[in-house]
Amino acid sequence: MEEIKNNYLSLIYNTKARPKTNYPDQLVKYLTSQFKLTQNSKVLEVGCGRGDFLTAFQKANFNCVGVDLEQSSLDLSPNLDISICDISKESLPYKNNSIDIVFHKSLIEHLYDPSTLMKETYRILKPNGKLIILTPDWHTQMKNFYDDFTHCRPFVMTTMLNVLKVYNFKNTKAEKFYQLPIIWKYPAIKILSKFLQMFCNVYCGRWLTNKTKSKFFRFSVELMILGYGEK
Repeated sequence: MEEIKNNYLSLIYNTKARPKTNYPDQLVKYLTSQFKLTQNSKVLEVGCGRGDFLTAFQKANFNCVGVDLEQSSLDLSPNLDISICDISKESLPYKNNSIDIVFHKSLIEHLYDPSTLMKETYRILKPNGKLIILTPDWHTQMKNFYDDFTHCRPFVMTTMLNVLKVYNFKNTKAEKFYQLPIIWKYPAIKILSKFLQMFCNVYCGRWLTNKTKSKFFRFSVELMILGYGEK
């Protein structure tokens, strides 16, 4: 039988299909300000993939560790402290109350049952430790959600708040999140994005972005849910 050489990271997140940008640095800067993250805190990224966001946290002077399901994550980021872990059923390889911040982006929607992830996150966080989650917004991405065959659990704001509260997190928040740094700086621009949403779905937004090379169109209509909670 011929060996299968492709894996999720090499196929979905290869640098040709998804070139590296400075977006991770911008997002880490925004999250640091928004949630008052303290430099030199210990950050764990669950599902760190090829290490773009973990690298951004490290560049911003956080003490970083990561876990991922695939061995290729280690090969892609040999300079990062990454462990292999199947968070759908395995314990995280960290002691109780040992992590200041847990972050994951585009991870929880891949899990049929997030209970192990949430329980393990709570266990390893220090008292008052912070959890930051980003996941596709079902309301704006329902047409493209299953383009990724590993997606299995859609989230909306209510879902996010409920999962945080069920697993005992406090000071919980959830919001629809625009992946547009210009909107973080000038929130009033959301008016233009909301107007665009009235006439354009995600495929239209992607088409306009391909034609104009402006990411404003795609990410005005393709939103994320940003969830936050504290132990």
